[in-house]
Amino acid sequence: MVSSVILKNCIEELYSITKTDMSVYDADGMELISVGNNRDVDKEVMMSFIGSPADSQVIGNNHLLKVYDDLELAYVIAVTGDTDNAYTVGRIAVSQLKLLLSAYKEKYDKNTFFQSLLMDNLLLVDVYNKAKKLRIEVSCPRVVYIVETLGEKDSIVSELLKGMFSTQAGDFVTAVDEENVILIKSLDNNYNADEIKGIAESIVDTINAEAMVNVRVGYGTVVNELKDVSKSYKEAMMSVDVGKIFYAERKVNSYSSLGIGRLIYQLPVNLCQMFIEEIFKENDPSTFDEEIVSTVYKFFENNLNVSETSRQMFIHRNTLVYRVEKLKTITGLDVRVFDDALTFMIAMMVYNYMRYLESEN
Repeated sequence: MVSSVILKNCIEELYSITKTDMSVYDADGMELISVGNNRDVDKEVMMSFIGSPADSQVIGNNHLLKVYDDLELAYVIAVTGDTDNAYTVGRIAVSQLKLLLSAYKEKYDKNTFFQSLLMDNLLLVDVYNKAKKLRIEVSCPRVVYIVETLGEKDSIVSELLKGMFSTQAGDFVTAVDEENVILIKSLDNNYNADEIKGIAESIVDTINAEAMVNVRVGYGTVVNELKDVSKSYKEAMMSVDVGKIFYAERKVNSYSSLGIGRLIYQLPVNLCQMFIEEIFKENDPSTFDEEIVSTVYKFFENNLNVSETSRQMFIHRNTLVYRVEKLKTITGLDVRVFDDALTFMIAMMVYNYMRYLESEN
């Protein structure tokens, strides 16, 4: 059903043009809006008209007309004035309300369609048939963005996204749960990776500035067929989940940039547990000196360069070497050696993944 604000604006605009008094009633005979000096139609008379097979009827100084949504009665319009003029204005009002109902119905149908498409609840033949009916382009580059709100001001975030991206350009905003808002973005054929990442960053910046909400955005790979949108959606979901576990400092994560984190995320839990036990044995990584661990991570960032790491951390070279040696004593891994550095980094990522699973459970 058309929102009361839209309905009110439509009828008031008609009144400003035609200067004809009119009222709109719902299918139960309740008055929704009245403009001008239109007199209320007697409740009993209105219900009698609603129950009759007639589509229009003159009662006193009022001309009553029915508005149908398909075959179901949606509204009754009562127009006051000269019979011929009232009938003409009434027909115009009926036509306008039918257009509004059609537009709102299409919007609802599109929302249902995209939600079903994302969740893989449509047969392939239904995808193409419904897309044609809803005038949705089938072959077009698209990418799915997921804006994680965790239920905080999700309605505001949704409205902001709808303001940023236009349905006329083929974009669509929807949701399948209370924690995420989904953007299905249509792209030009000459799109590039920087443009796609830039869209995600602009979403984060705009929502942070307008709604004062810190969100995390994940997006999948580009698909060229409408039927493959669910694939990009699943990748975007993984981008959000993997990003929270392994790349918490990032506000934007793409499926293609998840690296080792994506691999670990898909490993069986028992295999992860075995790997941690083999690498760390009886040592618990949570007991490692935080100063040592942060030094090692900075060491990795600088490609195992001792001099550059010590310079950035404002520590003596020997201090860095001491911390590395201390970690080697605890774990048996010398992170100055590439293989050991890789093993330690993966082991810590697996450990963080296991901790995440424990907190979720």
